[in-house]
Amino acid sequence: MTVRTRTSTTPTGTAEMVVEHDGDGEGTILLVDGVATRPRPAARTLVAMPAYNEEAYIAKTIIGAKKYADAVLVVDDGSEDETVPIAEALGAIVVRHETNRGYGGALQTIFAAARKMGAVELVIIDADGQHSPGEIPRLLAELRQGNDVVIGSRCIKGSAAEIADAQSGFGAYGRKAIEAIRISGEAMSAGSGILAQISDCHLKVAGTPIGVWCEGTSSEEPRYREKRIAVVVPAYNEEALIGETLDGIPDYVARVYAVDDGSSDRTGAIIDTYAQHDPRIVPIHHNPNRGVGAAITSGYRRAVEDGMDIAAVMAGDNQMDPVYLPSLLDPIVDGRADYTKGNRLISEAFRKGMSRWRSFGNSLLTFLTKVASGYWQMMDPQNGYTAVSTTTLRTLPLTEVYQGYGYCNNLLVWLNICGMRVQDVAIPARYGRERSKIRYSTYIPRVSKLLLGNFFFRLRTKYIQMGFHPLAFFYFAGALLAPLGLIGGLVTLWEKFVMGESVLFVHGTLSFLMFMMGMQFLFFAMLFDMQANVQQNAGY
Repeated sequence: MTVRTRTSTTPTGTAEMVVEHDGDGEGTILLVDGVATRPRPAARTLVAMPAYNEEAYIAKTIIGAKKYADAVLVVDDGSEDETVPIAEALGAIVVRHETNRGYGGALQTIFAAARKMGAVELVIIDADGQHSPGEIPRLLAELRQGNDVVIGSRCIKGSAAEIADAQSGFGAYGRKAIEAIRISGEAMSAGSGILAQISDCHLKVAGTPIGVWCEGTSSEEPRYREKRIAVVVPAYNEEALIGETLDGIPDYVARVYAVDDGSSDRTGAIIDTYAQHDPRIVPIHHNPNRGVGAAITSGYRRAVEDGMDIAAVMAGDNQMDPVYLPSLLDPIVDGRADYTKGNRLISEAFRKGMSRWRSFGNSLLTFLTKVASGYWQMMDPQNGYTAVSTTTLRTLPLTEVYQGYGYCNNLLVWLNICGMRVQDVAIPARYGRERSKIRYSTYIPRVSKLLLGNFFFRLRTKYIQMGFHPLAFFYFAGALLAPLGLIGGLVTLWEKFVMGESVLFVHGTLSFLMFMMGMQFLFFAMLFDMQANVQQNAGY
């Protein structure tokens, strides 16, 4: 059997690539101008799709797949429509079967070609539009966690993430699996035969839930695990990066609220242009600039009005990697959290690219926000990569939340007062061409003052007005006695060494006891605060 690909132009002319193999897919030879060779394209990550008469859907699938792959391979199984011309026009490598060989035959060609192309990662996706290419990063992320095979599971309800959907047809395969899987026969099912070989070869396989356009849903709208996802994109003077940010929004997102916060450059015009070509994008314009908190709030309010289930935030500077968006969504979908946020400070590797000054500022604000918000196990409060259920948004007084750069810190205080569960998600920092608009020399003092007021507001609202708890008294007593003891100690030293009075033992002892008693009250107050929030945040 001989299968021919499209012709490809080289600097010396036009060469035809031919794939020849025997019935079991072994002994495959790639010929260029009649000379046996290995394919030249850099294809560390190869996305491949079998196709038969898919002219209506294949363009969207190829365009989406190209964002995440070094090469896209289309195995056309004898189509009689315009599938091949469309794929070739979009730059895909096209392998044509002269006759229809069935799905198993297409898979046979895919794995044989992946081996000859030296692919390290292979993603197989159906070309008929039922799979979202935006899920490819999710499959690859799971594959890179040490798995040999990752099978996407469709229409998963609840927390059945470990189900491997054998008939999904959407999966990722590592180098070991690419070499091990040897397909024979033309009627092989999408996954059951492959899973049998995986078991025989003792490969490590994982199943992961994927967002698809599931049969039986009320509308043909992108969904993630049956949830309508919105992404809020606040942007201020981001004309250089807003396009890249919008291009990276995964296909399973139903709405993108792109908020131009009074930009003086072309940010707003770029957003409007994207909205003309992508119906998911909803432009929101502020004039004048109202602050990042106000921009996010505008997006949140539209998400609630439009009936979204979860709203995520991805800044317009392309700093938030969409690969990690599912990691923020899953705890909310599974009912384990109401609000999730990224955490770049959990390890030194995740802080790569963050300056020492920026790291110090984040660490200091982390401690202050822990005290002010009551979420003692939370880190990296300045991380704007977040997700929240719209049920939670309906509970929060969004108009009362601080509208400037201290928005994320103040929001955590309100979440604690309203009894919401917050969960950190480890996400590495990603820095590129963006320029931080935060000046930490002025930002830290301003936010510290804000957090002090937030702390007293939380104590008064949650532990006095909404229900009395003794920790409020302990905080008050500790805040009074500890400074008095410290001042008393300094006065005692002044009396001893400046005035020459012999009162060091008596006054010093009293000052020390007062200081220690104050610190004990503060520590007890913190302990009670931690316990109260562990109970509230069960499952953190």
